[in-house]
This record gives sequence, structure tokens and C-alpha cells, in this order.
Amino acid sequence: MSEQAGRYQRSAGGMIGALIVTVAVIAAYIGLRALNREEVDVRPDTVDYLDTVATLQESGRAVAYPPTVPEGWRATSIDVVPGDRPAWGLGVLTGEGAFVGVRQADESVDDLVEAYVDEQAAEGDPISTPGALAPRWETWTDEGGDVGYAAEVDGETVLVYGSAGAEEVRRLLELLTTEPTA
Repeated sequence: MSEQAGRYQRSAGGMIGALIVTVAVIAAYIGLRALNREEVDVRPDTVDYLDTVATLQESGRAVAYPPTVPEGWRATSIDVVPGDRPAWGLGVLTGEGAFVGVRQADESVDDLVEAYVDEQAAEGDPISTPGALAPRWETWTDEGGDVGYAAEVDGETVLVYGSAGAEEVRRLLELLTTEPTA
């Protein structure tokens, strides 16, 4: 007696039908997930940079920093490089989410501008800011709209830069101080 396994009959119509059912189940699953999912907040956390500034000041560094940021702005990043050539950096987002940064280091203006504004940044006319941390700032821009202001403060270069636009970057620049934190 010969026993032969049963053969399953396949047809093109059956395969297309199975494919349509599979796609419909996947689409329904994705739709249900979209309806039941809460919106994800991807905003970076706010950092308390004043504690870091106080620590750096206690170690004898004159740190250029804003005692406060403008209303609606948020400090989102801190960068401290210890060692023989220390550096300090602060990243801030404006109320619209544009970036403004402060970088202070024992490096040349050209090196900082190349690293934080653009390798091909164009130097503009210097600006005067009476009452600010430094009375005269060199200006830099790139083709993408980034801007930077650089000055020497206590033997180090301070660069205030960002994509927020010249007015907003200058707004943070005018807040900078090296006074001890409160």
C-alpha cells in the first residue's frame, strides 16, 4: 500500500488573498498603536550650569558665564575640559529651540571659530559692547547663518556662537560675566 502525503493546492489568487490579509493586519496594528501612544517629548533636559561654574571658580578659574539665561531659554549642555589647557562650554536653547553656545578656552580665535562656527567662516566688522564682559568683540559668520563673537578675557578666548541668529547670540553675549556666583 502506497501512502502518499496529501498535496496542498496553491493558487495565485490564494497567495494574493493571504498577502492582502497580512498587510491589513499589520496596518490595523500600526493604527491602534498610533491611537494609544502618548506623544514623546524629545526635548533635552535642563542642566544646572551654575554649580559647575562655582566649582570651576573655586579651583581658581575665571569663567565667562551668564548668571541667568533669558526668559524661555534653557541651558541644556555643559562641557568642561580639565588639564593644562582647560576649556569650558555651555549650550543653551532659545524659546524657539535654536542653539546658542559659549566656549572659553586657551586657544586662538581662529581655532575656536573653525571648530564651532565654520571652517570657512568670514570675519566681519568688530562690535563694541559697553558694559559687557569685553568692550570689543570680533564677529564671524558662515553661509549657513551661524554667527560667532570672540574676545580675549583673562588670557583666554571666549566665543559666543550659534545658529539662533546674530541678535539672539548677542543677547547671551551681553549677559556674560566672570563675577563669582551667588
